[in-house]
Amino acid sequence: MHTPSHKIHPLFRIDGHPFDSEDPGALSRILAKRGDETGRQIAEFIEEWIEPEEKVELQTSGSTGKPKKILATKVAMTNSALATGAFFGLKSSDSALLCMPVQYIAGKMMVVRAMVLGLELDCVTPSKELEIPAEKKYRFGAMVPMQVAANLHQINKFETMIVGGAAVSPELESKLKGLPTKIYATYGMTETLTHVAVRRLGLEKLYRAMPGVTFSVDSRECLVVNAPRISPEPVVTNDVVDLRDDERFELLGRWDNVVNSGGVKLFPEKIEQKLKGKIDVPFFLAGKDDPELGQRLIMVVEQAGEPLPDGLFDELDPYEKPRRVYSVDAFEYTGSGKVDRGRTLGMLFP
Repeated sequence: MHTPSHKIHPLFRIDGHPFDSEDPGALSRILAKRGDETGRQIAEFIEEWIEPEEKVELQTSGSTGKPKKILATKVAMTNSALATGAFFGLKSSDSALLCMPVQYIAGKMMVVRAMVLGLELDCVTPSKELEIPAEKKYRFGAMVPMQVAANLHQINKFETMIVGGAAVSPELESKLKGLPTKIYATYGMTETLTHVAVRRLGLEKLYRAMPGVTFSVDSRECLVVNAPRISPEPVVTNDVVDLRDDERFELLGRWDNVVNSGGVKLFPEKIEQKLKGKIDVPFFLAGKDDPELGQRLIMVVEQAGEPLPDGLFDELDPYEKPRRVYSVDAFEYTGSGKVDRGRTLGMLFP
């Protein structure tokens, strides 16, 4: 007997095709005929969803550590989809676009939202520059910042867009101001089944909790996510925040990356945001041991011998300015394409 978490809304559609409860495999066969990886992944996930097994295996991206597999219940994934639907006012037959790989949680949850809420989901091949149907308008969509930046001319096709997977640079956020689309940066991770908080880009500084979610901090001032409908235990993160109340916070940076220089806590990610758009090569800030300060702030750039732009650090506060700049020919990267700061520093300072 299937539990409620396995139910698929009768108005759910993918690329215009319904799910037939009398022939559960029909939709998977149609998707498989697309002949691409996206169709195959979605078909396999729908088949997994309608199986009696209560848990789904998820692959983390490795952006905050070594990639790993975790198990999530279909009930929790359903609850996450319902919370998103409630927050954004999504209703059955609303249109949505899937443009992210389904092997990761962000893509899977777009499919779950469509199945649970009864959305009409169109699927396009995940890529930087997207081939979105010219005549279509969408109620809801999700992208990573790189996709948003490369498809600015198409963002007005969406009423609401959520952006996750990486930080949105101030430069990109400024380009989104004034657009008719409501665009939200998301905060979450695989363990919380994507976002548990969102921030309206261009209008808000603080992240706001999704329905059924509250926040606290631990002794390190790192965020603790309390989402009983999604995770039976609180999720302790390594993200240092300025907690305003149990439903709002400002994200400051990763605990792993905090630099304590002469008693002053520096958050590299916050300083990096001020520098983005002023330098054309990949870079990051980090701490290096210092006999007087404990740690000193340094900058690492992915280039060989090229001079930095004049006045690069002029708008930084004195304590935010790197004491020294180091160059490497190539950064180390994670499996999901993000800079691996630890391994890069290990290469620079063996």
